[in-house]
Order: sequence, then C-alpha cells, then structure tokens
Amino acid sequence: MAGKREKPEDIVSKLRQVEVLQGQGATIAEAVRQIGVTLQTFYRWRKLYGGMQWSQLARLKELEKENQRLRRAVSDLTLDKLILSEAAKENF
Repeated sequence: MAGKREKPEDIVSKLRQVEVLQGQGATIAEAVRQIGVTLQTFYRWRKLYGGMQWSQLARLKELEKENQRLRRAVSDLTLDKLILSEAAKENF
C-alpha cells in the first residue's frame, strides 16, 4: 500500500513542528506520532531536509530544475555527436 508523497514545503513545516513539540517536552516518538508519520520517515526527512529554511528549499528546487535541464541538453548533444560520427564514417 503506497502512501502519499509529501511536498518538500510540507516536510520542512512538519520537521519544524516536531522541533516545537520537542521543545515543549514531548519525546521524538510522541512528536512524530502527532505529525502522522513513522520514525523511519522522520529520520529520512531529517537527513534530507533537516535544518533547511524556506529560501534554501526554493533554491534547492531551482537547482534541481537547472540540473535536469542541463542533463537533458548534454544527452541531446551526445546523441547528435554520435549521429554525426556515424555519418562521417560512412563518407570515408
């Protein structure tokens, strides 16, 4: 049974919520239970997004988009190069 995917903004806010609950004296297990995720999910999220601010999250998304665009451009250029090299072999 697949669970729903949380948006990174929601993840960051839930991590903040756990920090607040811990500050109020709740244990990690209780705080995680209150936000509705498992401990394993919480630790995975904390590893990925722990300590991140909203501005940093926006920058991360922007960089991921740019990286994806550049990877696509490189793969297109590599394919063009292979096609041209095959065509050049046939001419000689």
